[in-house]
Amino acid sequence: MLTTRKRTLYRTLPFTIIRADSFLTRLKGLMFRRTPLEEGLLIVPCNSIHMCFMNFSIDVVFLTQDHKIIKVVENLKPWRFVPPVKGAHAVLELPVGAIGSSSIKVGEFINL
Repeated sequence: MLTTRKRTLYRTLPFTIIRADSFLTRLKGLMFRRTPLEEGLLIVPCNSIHMCFMNFSIDVVFLTQDHKIIKVVENLKPWRFVPPVKGAHAVLELPVGAIGSSSIKVGEFINL
């Protein structure tokens, strides 16, 4: 009998990750920032985002509590919204193009 071994891929990202886990840091996020990201912003807890008052696009990764990727949004533009994602516990906001250049995919895990 043949059995297949399930492979789990863990990613380590080449960015400094800043954690936003207080009411004020989560509320502010990246709003009003003038220059694009050079690092990542992990918003915890969070299951949806808006791009109001943003001046640049970003890539967005929705994570479960154990950091499994359940949704990715590339090149999210200012004044757009992502409705609540079922099962999401955190959102990782990255520089635009990071999802493609790092080959981030749903089902993988991120080491934070």
